[in-house]
Amino acid sequence: MSLQLSVNRDLNANDILQLYQANKWSAANKPELLIKALLNSHSLVTAWDGTTLVGLGNAISDGYLVVYYPHLLVLPSYQGKGVGRLIMGKMQEIYTGFHMQMLTADGNAIEFYKKNGFEQAGQTEPMWIYKGNDH
Repeated sequence: MSLQLSVNRDLNANDILQLYQANKWSAANKPELLIKALLNSHSLVTAWDGTTLVGLGNAISDGYLVVYYPHLLVLPSYQGKGVGRLIMGKMQEIYTGFHMQMLTADGNAIEFYKKNGFEQAGQTEPMWIYKGNDH
């Protein structure tokens, strides 16, 4: 496996949709909005194995103090092979020195993010208005 990271936003919608569908994320049901959202992110990092999109992470930020990481997906067949760690490492490189880096994690993702330096934010409780039943 020879992975390449990219911050280029010249992406194929089908590649993105396949990644989201493989992970059963409901955002795949709104493809036009998903593509627009990703392309309008403050940062977008993709991981490629040759011409195959194997992972993706994005960030929303004010550009100075706060960054929020809403999406980090890896193709199921590539999970556990360091792809997510590479993407998060690139994000940490981009946002090093920021006052606050935030995300919401659930399920198996909690341990992944702990291994990448995140911790529970005090006594905070995640809250949302969400029109979905999964990611």
